Amino acid sequence: MAQMDGKLAVVTGAGSGIGKACAVALAAERATVVVTELPDKIELAKATVSEIEAAGGIGHALPLDVRDLAQIERCVTDAREIAGRIDILVNNAGVNVRRFAFDVSEADWDAVLDVNLKGVFFMAQAVGRVMRDQQPAGGSIVNMASVMGLIGYYQRAAYCSSKAAVVNLTRVLAVEWAEHGIRVNAVCPTFVDTPLIRPLLESQPEFTADVMKRTLLGRLATPEEVAAAVVFLAGPGAAMVHGHALAVDGGWTAI
Repeated sequence: MAQMDGKLAVVTGAGSGIGKACAVALAAERATVVVTELPDKIELAKATVSEIEAAGGIGHALPLDVRDLAQIERCVTDAREIAGRIDILVNNAGVNVRRFAFDVSEADWDAVLDVNLKGVFFMAQAVGRVMRDQQPAGGSIVNMASVMGLIGYYQRAAYCSSKAAVVNLTRVLAVEWAEHGIRVNAVCPTFVDTPLIRPLLESQPEFTADVMKRTLLGRLATPEEVAAAVVFLAGPGAAMVHGHALAVDGGWTAI
């Protein structure tokens, strides 16, 4: 029996990249997966669901902008109605605005923090309330942080700040929600080979060389490698892992 059989998982920002890989990987473990994406990108979520269904899994696409608390409540209510409970949340939705610190505007800062921190917290809060009140109580929340939440890097003042906050928010929620059987952990990936990052690497050879130099394994992560860490943390094999930030960074933070 697959380890997620009978579980209901919600993955935010799962129309492409890491989020899509997480949704597909959870479905492969027999979870029913709610795939969320921005309302104007809902066709991407539906494409992820189609891929899940083609492999014999079960998926549902729901619109969600994590900056909007009303949308969060509506999405969580709709997700809970599918199976009567929510067992897993993968808080994956995130954005970045690359600016040197001297050039970061208030709008830049708000754009990043509203999604990467505010959205993560209020999504976790809404799902956490469901996990607390359902019978039996409990569940697993995995927040998508970043290696940039563990180290500093150029042109990422807002992004690094947001992801460092996600790491410590993960610890806070782990402290408060353990009594309810809700495990909370974070994944901290290095740069991942996705359609979003590939053009940046191809257009900036000096940046690419710097990333490879700092990554001991000498390559980017794949979305599937990050998803494997998420599945582990969400599943029964990590039953005693709580409040942890797991680096999937090819050795970046070992130096």
